[in-house]
Amino acid sequence: MSIFDKFFKNKEAEKSDISSILPQEIFEAGVLELKDIIAPSALKITPKEINLGEKILRSFFVISYPRFLTEGWFSPIINMDKVFDVSIFVHPIETSRVLRQFQRKVAEVQSQIHAREEKGLVRDPMLDVAYQDLENLRDQLQQAQEKLFDVGLYITIYGDSDTELDKVETEVKSILEAKLIYVKPALFQQEQGYKSTLPLGNDSLSVHSKLNSLPLSSLFPFTSFDLTSDKGILYGINRHNSSLVLFDRFSLENYNSIMFAKSGAGKSYATKLEILRTLMFDTEVIVMDPEREYEYMAEATGGRYFNISLNSEHHINPFDLPIPGPGESAANVLRSNIINLVGLFRLMMGGLTAEEDALIDRAITETYALKDITAESDFRTIEPPLMSDFELVLSGLEGGESLAQRLSKYTKGTWSGFINRPSNVDIDRKFVVFSLRDMEDELKPIAMYIVTHYIWNAIRKKLKKRLLVIDEAWWMMKSEDTASFLMSLVKRGRKYFLGVATITQDVGDFLKSPYGVPIITNSSIQILLKQSPTTIDELQRTFNLTDEEKYLLLESDIGEGIFFAGLKHVAIKNIASYTEDQIITSDPSQVLAIKKARREANENRNTVMETKKAEIMEAEINNQ
Repeated sequence: MSIFDKFFKNKEAEKSDISSILPQEIFEAGVLELKDIIAPSALKITPKEINLGEKILRSFFVISYPRFLTEGWFSPIINMDKVFDVSIFVHPIETSRVLRQFQRKVAEVQSQIHAREEKGLVRDPMLDVAYQDLENLRDQLQQAQEKLFDVGLYITIYGDSDTELDKVETEVKSILEAKLIYVKPALFQQEQGYKSTLPLGNDSLSVHSKLNSLPLSSLFPFTSFDLTSDKGILYGINRHNSSLVLFDRFSLENYNSIMFAKSGAGKSYATKLEILRTLMFDTEVIVMDPEREYEYMAEATGGRYFNISLNSEHHINPFDLPIPGPGESAANVLRSNIINLVGLFRLMMGGLTAEEDALIDRAITETYALKDITAESDFRTIEPPLMSDFELVLSGLEGGESLAQRLSKYTKGTWSGFINRPSNVDIDRKFVVFSLRDMEDELKPIAMYIVTHYIWNAIRKKLKKRLLVIDEAWWMMKSEDTASFLMSLVKRGRKYFLGVATITQDVGDFLKSPYGVPIITNSSIQILLKQSPTTIDELQRTFNLTDEEKYLLLESDIGEGIFFAGLKHVAIKNIASYTEDQIITSDPSQVLAIKKARREANENRNTVMETKKAEIMEAEINNQ
């Protein structure tokens, strides 16, 4: 009973003075009920539509179906990115009553056929088909192979204006009429139509079509997009229908992925979850870690962790040459490495003129020649030159003195310990992490270029299923040379069974680069997690998102977003088990708690070991 009902529940109360109402009754009358809270601010019913608060809605019913209904014909309506309600009412019909009606209908159709034959008229194909359909259905009903139902299909669409509502109505009608299914508006029955689509189970409209079991099954409504396959890893839960998003990136035309998310949206958590599950399927994973987030994960999975910094014990020599793979010549490998080194020096020196570029190219060739490395050399037995050898050659060339001076900080200065050493990094493990957190920001793009180039050379040595994860890829997009190299990895990786996972939070810098959009288009998997309002419009244009998808990304929780794979995309939520969460969590409070628990466990273990040693020594003394 609502507020007003409680005040005027009988005629005596209506006529009595307000002061005569008991205080208890006044208190009870002031209590809001649920229906008072959820009721719209206004309601206006017209013959064609209903104004419900600030929304306008229209209800429709299906009046005609084609002779045959294909499986999933209702799927385009279910998957429309619009706000609408659908109700399907199925009323069973007693078979014995249907058979009596069928007998009369068959006799009627048969008599029409005979009448046309007696008059000498050409046979009517429609009557022949109707007679065959009736006979077949009657046989199936008689043998209990089919049942007949009265089916009501009602749709209520919503909009903010008549124009928007007309557009949605046209879209719904065009989709259905293309399949020979016709709908009509519930004129002068909008109230009954709306009540029929409310989740109350009341068929107030009662507009039915007779369907047997087989075509009725094609009306199954739960046909929203899914990305469930019989192989691959679990990426998360489909938020449309709670199905599992199981997918194998190596089953697509390329194996690359890209992920955009604002800081704290769960991109590193989602990436580590994918890595952990990918490792179980005989896939090697290599990670570029700019924030030292993967160290514990590498330790827990038996991987290898390299901390790349100026004071690190791990070194990479950019002059290393890979062993030519199948179908590759030593000349091509040497030429490709020289081109990459020119790009590296362009990055290290802050840009080069055309003359300086040519001089650097010549100096690299002569540096290799100094070590007797030519296109005919066997790269397995050579000792590659160092950066100091290149500086020596460059200073001896005409016009190379100034370039050699600009290079000296990498060979003699504070940065010499970084790249002027022989390589001592071995990535022959299933899981390898290169951390760049302790590298100075000025050197991070250079370090990323050198490390990715080293990884690329290692990948070309042996064909294996591998995943290269580049976290915070916007560092590489800052320079044209590093962005170009990342683009070449994305394009060429498929030939070497390599998938490149690009992850970034700085959407603006990434898309401003001329290589940003090509990297996106060359990534078969695209993942968008929670976004910032400042970048969502640019993402909407790039990915052709609807307004509903745009607002979904703005309002998503941590670990929620949209998963694109090929032509399909679904709303996704990342789910991890307790054990997975303990390995991959990036939450500082959880990390500290885990470290504290491990420290206490180690202390307890040491205490137990010391106690056992004391007991053993005491036992030995007693025996003596």
